[in-house]
Amino acid sequence: MPDPISWQYSWPYLATALVFGYLLGSIPFGIVVTRLAGKTDPRKSGSGNIGATNVLRAGGKGLAAATLLGDMLKGTVAVLAAGIYGPDPSIMAGFGAFIGHLFPVWLKFRGGKGVATYIGILLGMSFVGASVFGAVWLAMAAIFRFSSLAALVAVCCVPVYLYVTGNVQIAEFFAILTFLIIFKHRANIGRLLSGTESKIGNKG
Repeated sequence: MPDPISWQYSWPYLATALVFGYLLGSIPFGIVVTRLAGKTDPRKSGSGNIGATNVLRAGGKGLAAATLLGDMLKGTVAVLAAGIYGPDPSIMAGFGAFIGHLFPVWLKFRGGKGVATYIGILLGMSFVGASVFGAVWLAMAAIFRFSSLAALVAVCCVPVYLYVTGNVQIAEFFAILTFLIIFKHRANIGRLLSGTESKIGNKG
């Protein structure tokens, strides 16, 4: 492999990693699993989102778990596969997977909110960071019973943890992903502020 320090030689690897990650991330597992099971398309029920939370409403716990696993794995596979060529391709592949999930070309750029793929990318880069996410999510969910709030607080804690522990480059990367997740959750934030957000266990 050419010297990765030189942009002249490294950009093809980074571009390939980005495209690879995007194509992997754009696989809409929420739609795939519900169609295979003969269930309602998640885009036509609940919030209209293709993520695991809405698949739970459209197809039940089993399909929601399959969606969650699929959306996580595409992030993990992207960063680990590209990581063979170095940390920079790994980050680019992870970013591509995340953007692919949020804005899949196959669905007119209307994808999920990114939390599961975020977790998958984090698992591939920092298992302890993923553990921090999980601990914060569980604590917030237990106290407030809002999945969206738990996710938002958890994703905000991850870059802080990574920065404090000295993983500055990865912390900056996850800070960008966190900003995008907050943007995708703007409707949830509005409902949280107005007191109309559904709690965990509610059908609505």
